[in-house]
Amino acid sequence: MATFYVPAVNLIGRGCVNEIGGYVKDLNYKKALLVTDDFIRNSDILSKVTKPLDEAGIDYVVFSHVDPNPTCKNVYDGLAVLQENDCDFIISVGGGSPQDAASCISIMATNGGKPQDYEGLHKSEKKGLPVVAINTTAGTSAEITINYVITDEDRKVKMVMVDKNSLAVMSVNDPELMLSKPAALTAATGMDALTHAIEALVTPGAYGVTKKLSMGAIELIKEYLPRAVENGQDIEAREAMVHAIFLGGMSFNNAGLGYVHSMAHQLGAVYNLPHGVCCAMILPIIERENAKRVPAAFRDVAKALGMDVAGKSDEECADYAIAQIEELSAKVGIPKKLTELDIKEEDFDFEYLSKNALIDACAPGNPFMPTLEETISFYKELF
Repeated sequence: MATFYVPAVNLIGRGCVNEIGGYVKDLNYKKALLVTDDFIRNSDILSKVTKPLDEAGIDYVVFSHVDPNPTCKNVYDGLAVLQENDCDFIISVGGGSPQDAASCISIMATNGGKPQDYEGLHKSEKKGLPVVAINTTAGTSAEITINYVITDEDRKVKMVMVDKNSLAVMSVNDPELMLSKPAALTAATGMDALTHAIEALVTPGAYGVTKKLSMGAIELIKEYLPRAVENGQDIEAREAMVHAIFLGGMSFNNAGLGYVHSMAHQLGAVYNLPHGVCCAMILPIIERENAKRVPAAFRDVAKALGMDVAGKSDEECADYAIAQIEELSAKVGIPKKLTELDIKEEDFDFEYLSKNALIDACAPGNPFMPTLEETISFYKELF
């Protein structure tokens, strides 16, 4: 038996943000905590969201102090604003960072405690405060998943929470909100989406429905991500990427992820690097190792990336898939080495990051569990 999680209502397509007023009003809540980040608050994106809310008479207070890698402090600060203003639901606006912060605020609002209490699988007892998740990047799929990630500043660890009680009641994916995203951010979030789809396809937790969703996402990302990076105003490419993240999000939300994310989380926590860039750099390293153990799983990856797999061996399919991953990453401008991000090998704590990768919540979803020594060697390939 499989369990399939997805928000009850999902608005998708050009201009759909203009329709949110009526949908939110029908939820019949009193006042929202609008969670976002300072970039969005100071851009024209926020007004595109608040205008239909204002027209529908939705009351809200804005909390915008969310870091690119959201922290426990961000969560506590947002929760305080929520409680001070008697908010009974949350509207999240942004990419993965505001979405993740909103999810944690939601869970703590109804369950109490501290963020660390919810690290791992389904740790909360009560449903979180309702969340309306309005997405502004084609990458994380956080708006439709039961996963969220919060950085513990003291331990320098990204805590992965997988919790059915954090699922949003409604998601909004309007490609018009993404037109102003810079090329580097478009590339990073797009490669994060590719990582989701590939990891969800090769994980032992994949099944018929999730496999088809992953393949659809991979096909769209390969065709449209380079276009979206090259020309941010290409609305057709932006909309195709919205469809890709929706498909991929549904897939990994129900099949799981793997060791690429386990390793990437540590880089983000310690060095505050963009999550999508970390995933893109690690993806071919881990999938090359996965292909040695489960080469048959890469037939579907190769097919989705454009290969005619008829008459090809599993190994040929795996080689093609990994080459295509590397080619796409280079095409959209992802760095190959950590030194390009001003990280020096002599300052890199290989053992600390590797130990934390091994206990990351995504690790069990990988086709094989690496050793500490293997993980250290994987990180060394980034230099």
